[in-house]
Amino acid sequence: MNTRRLNTAFPDDVLTTRTKVELRQQLSLWRQRGDAIAVVPTMGNLHEGHLSLLHIAKSKADRVVATIFVNPTQFGEGEDFDDYPRSLEKDSAKLSDEDVDLLFVPDIATVYPFGIDHATQISVPGLTDDFCGLGRPGHFDGVATVVMRLFALVQPDIAVFGQKDYQQQLVIRRMVDDIGLPIEVVTGPVIREASGLAMSSRNSFLDDDERHIAATLFRVLRNASDSLQVDTSKFAALETEAQAELEQAGMQLEYFAIRDAENLEQPDATCNRLVILAAVRIGKVRLIDNVLVNTS
Repeated sequence: MNTRRLNTAFPDDVLTTRTKVELRQQLSLWRQRGDAIAVVPTMGNLHEGHLSLLHIAKSKADRVVATIFVNPTQFGEGEDFDDYPRSLEKDSAKLSDEDVDLLFVPDIATVYPFGIDHATQISVPGLTDDFCGLGRPGHFDGVATVVMRLFALVQPDIAVFGQKDYQQQLVIRRMVDDIGLPIEVVTGPVIREASGLAMSSRNSFLDDDERHIAATLFRVLRNASDSLQVDTSKFAALETEAQAELEQAGMQLEYFAIRDAENLEQPDATCNRLVILAAVRIGKVRLIDNVLVNTS
């Protein structure tokens, strides 16, 4: 296979391809050997959260494919597509250190061969109506569409996503189950900085004062979780209290909600698996986070 390696100044970088032909040639060789293949889709600017997903993938499959593609269709008007951090050379070196088998870095024409304006769209109704779907119209259509395209290109046995994007991984699970794709979707836990802040590519945009403010988010989530362990009958009161605390800390609140972890519906006192979801803005940076709560 005539596979190109990116970043020739870094000879130890991971085996890399940009084309679907080379990708399929390599995948075909692995499948002929009976290897199980896992994919970890990313938008790059890799951090320990991404690397933790690669560790999970390696534990479940013979071969691991990482993808890096900053997907324009999941960014809304005025969002940070052009400014989204891109660090391909550093990412490639990190993936090499993690013994990833292949890095796939497609361009827009490879993922959307008829152009974005004429692309077939995937929509997952219901789960996408609230929270990040409400605040970012069209975002999850873009996510579902690009993930389906990456699945079609890689045809993995396993796909690994992070819990930090909780609503996203539910949307992908629903899509896979609804269409009947033969893919096991695995969710890796949130990886946090020492302050408790969930690791995110956008954290690099926070200055020191904003990082201090951002650390409050996890503390508020954790306090709400502790309260639910004691009493699951006062969802609305807990939400109101947490919302006020986040705003007092200097955050612009998008949402803070307690929901059924399986479907994001309003829970009742008998629901024993909950998720607490939050999205805030600090300056120009949008942060999301969540914690799972088992009350049984």
